[in-house]
Formats: sequence, structure tokens, C-alpha cells
Amino acid sequence: MADTHVLFVEDDDVIREATQLALERDGFVVTAMPDGLAGLEAFRANRPDIALLDVMVPGLDGVSLCRRIRDESTVPVIMLSARADSIDVVLGLEAGADDYVTKPFDGAVLVARIRAVLRRFGHASGPDGAKPASAADDGPDEAVLRFGDLEVDTEGMEVRKGGENVALTPTEMRLLLEFSNAPGTVLSRDRLLERVWDYGWGGDTRVVDVHVQRLRGKIGQDRIETVRGFGYKLRG
Repeated sequence: MADTHVLFVEDDDVIREATQLALERDGFVVTAMPDGLAGLEAFRANRPDIALLDVMVPGLDGVSLCRRIRDESTVPVIMLSARADSIDVVLGLEAGADDYVTKPFDGAVLVARIRAVLRRFGHASGPDGAKPASAADDGPDEAVLRFGDLEVDTEGMEVRKGGENVALTPTEMRLLLEFSNAPGTVLSRDRLLERVWDYGWGGDTRVVDVHVQRLRGKIGQDRIETVRGFGYKLRG
């Protein structure tokens, strides 16, 4: 991972400098910025492999910055929030973030989360347009799976609804592939956290819930059914 470029936006000087040093010791190349506007300029200039964005930064807050990045790129984004129960976590995920880490955080935990995100984004192929690995690879042999007017091309990594292309982030694509590989089967939030987010430990299920809502907004609200107390399933 020596060539992995991290954009880190954090306004606290101590946290920014300490985290940058910790990431660089682990082999990452880090561009650290103190505010959102500088972070956006650095993103456009450097096209990093992953962005770490603190929610509360001046100029352009982290949620707005995440939204601007998502308008231009599918690069993975991890939000940093001071409170696990903060509405900022949900807002960040709704803006297109792929994961979040609560402050204060342990450096080893942050590195583990960065590497988990990069693994599922297929870092070796680059952050934009990379073909993500998926559980669908060990599923049915058909390259194109059809669910009503929804078509999922598991080889071309494309989705069409009513013949029109649907733009998904890599995380949304992995989530849809997981559902497509087991249509009609109820998938628990814990299973989705493990298979889509690469969590080998318990995680916050809000990450799943927000991404399911984002996916529904793109492929149809009635395509993924909530099974209360158990999880979600894809309607065939």
C-alpha cells in the first residue's frame, strides 16, 4: 500500500498532524488539509485513492465536501465523527460516504478500516471505475441477472432499470450483488456488514440501513423488502 494516496481533511492541528504521521508510518502517502475548501482543491488536484473527512471542518463542512466529491468521483470516503450517535453520521452516509469512524480513534483501527475499504474497492485497479470483488462471483453463472425491469450485469458491473443505466457507487454495487446472488433470501445486517463492508467484527448497522435506502432510491423503493427483526431481501 506504499502508493496509496490518502486525502485527510481535519481542522484540529494536533489530530491532523498525529494522524498524518501515523498513516505515513504505515506506508500511506497523505495530503492533509485544515478545511473543506482546501480539501476540495486538493482532491481535484491529486485524485487520491481514499478520502478521510472530518464532519466539522470550516469553509466547507465534511458532509458537503463528501457530496461534492461524490458528484465527481466514486473514490471511497470515510467520515470522521466525534459522536457515534450524532446525526452527522447518517448525514455523511446519505451524502455518499462509504463508512465512518468515531473520534477519538485508535490509529490501528483507522488503518484497518482504510485497508478494508480499499480491498473492497479493488485498489489495485484504481479508485474510479474499478471492478469490485463480490460474493456474486461464487453465485449463479449467468452474467446478467434479471429481476423484473432490473438487470444486473455481474461481469460488466453495470445495472439497468427499464433499459436505462443506473449509476451506483462501488459500495452500492457490492450491496446489490450480494442481494442479487440470493434473491428472495433474507440477509441480516450483520451478514451484509461482513460481506459488503468486510467487517470481521460487529459494526454499526446504520451503515447498512442508509446504503439500502440509497440503493432503493436508484433501483426502486419496492425492489428491496425490509423483513422486520431479520434484515432485507431482494424481490425476484
